[in-house]
Amino acid sequence: MKITAVKTYPINVGSGSQLVIKIETDSGIYGWGASGLSGRELAVIGAIEHFRPLIIGRNPKQIGAIWQDLYRGQYFEGGRVLTAAISAIDIALHDIKGKALDVPVYELLGGKQRDYVECFASVRFATLEELLDQSKRLVKEGWNMLRLAPAEFEAQEDISLFEPRTSIAILAEWLITLRKELGTKITIGIDYHTRLSAAETYSFIKRMPSGTIDFIEEPIRDENPSAYENLRKMIDIPFAIGEEFSSKWQFLPFLEQNLTQFARIDVCNVGGLTESMKVASLAEAHYIDLMPHNPLGPICTAASIHLAAACPNFSWLEEVNTGAHVLTNDPKYYPKQPKLQVTRYSVPTEPGLGVEFNEEYAIEQEFKPIEIPRLKRKDGSFTNW
Repeated sequence: MKITAVKTYPINVGSGSQLVIKIETDSGIYGWGASGLSGRELAVIGAIEHFRPLIIGRNPKQIGAIWQDLYRGQYFEGGRVLTAAISAIDIALHDIKGKALDVPVYELLGGKQRDYVECFASVRFATLEELLDQSKRLVKEGWNMLRLAPAEFEAQEDISLFEPRTSIAILAEWLITLRKELGTKITIGIDYHTRLSAAETYSFIKRMPSGTIDFIEEPIRDENPSAYENLRKMIDIPFAIGEEFSSKWQFLPFLEQNLTQFARIDVCNVGGLTESMKVASLAEAHYIDLMPHNPLGPICTAASIHLAAACPNFSWLEEVNTGAHVLTNDPKYYPKQPKLQVTRYSVPTEPGLGVEFNEEYAIEQEFKPIEIPRLKRKDGSFTNW
């Protein structure tokens, strides 16, 4: 069996964008993959254009060798654009090999270690009323873990406005109220999306009684691990970090120094399933659980389910398709996809990933590159989105 084609499909889904790839073989078996570099799909397509002639004619079952060739076979190895392309290719190759061997992908990763994959609900809100209403509804539906993703609620007239100190003052009060309303049995985390400084993060945590939240996700940027090391000494709330990491090497200091207590690995960013399993092993050695990043669509969801099924150190999988966040699983694009069963996904039994993509429909649609919001402070300076 040899690879005969690599096709790319950038698409708009909901308010976001995705990049799906298809790898075809001379046996008629094909595989689906996806990249995770949201908003930069055209850059990833450019990388895939470079990689295409390197894998055409190769045996798709030689997944590890192809990974090494794509990563090491250039002077400028790695980086988020290149690794997003490698991730999509790697996932598609696993889909092909699973289908060729008539086994689910997790069987290629050592076999399943659980029967279902538990998820957390991602809650996006702009007012206290939205936060309380959506959270209570989700808890009533059966969710026992909520990850809060606050909107730029201060920017009702200008979506680009975000003041960190105003934000932490408001959200601290809201979270205290939410904890009182939900009680102690519900796990609550919050994603600050790298919008704070270390000092602002400290102030935010200290404004709330102990036990108000169970973890904080990416309060500051991750380029400098020593900044997280210093922040770790200041506060005692667990961190969840890693959704932007593009290799095991980026994860290494955060795992070895216990700077994160949850590894927010993204299988579509880090290097596919091949690299994800290596990160999972490093995390296991340091007693750190995976909490996969998963806002990108059904292919990422399917790959993450297989990863979670095969790893002992797994906590929750992110789920955004709850009605309290955004929709990424449009059935017009994905006629076959994992089905959420209230708060969890059953581990699949069919060969490959267990997902299908409607390429005919995708070809008919016009792709429009999107840009994430540009956030500014009141003084006109830029801050992180």
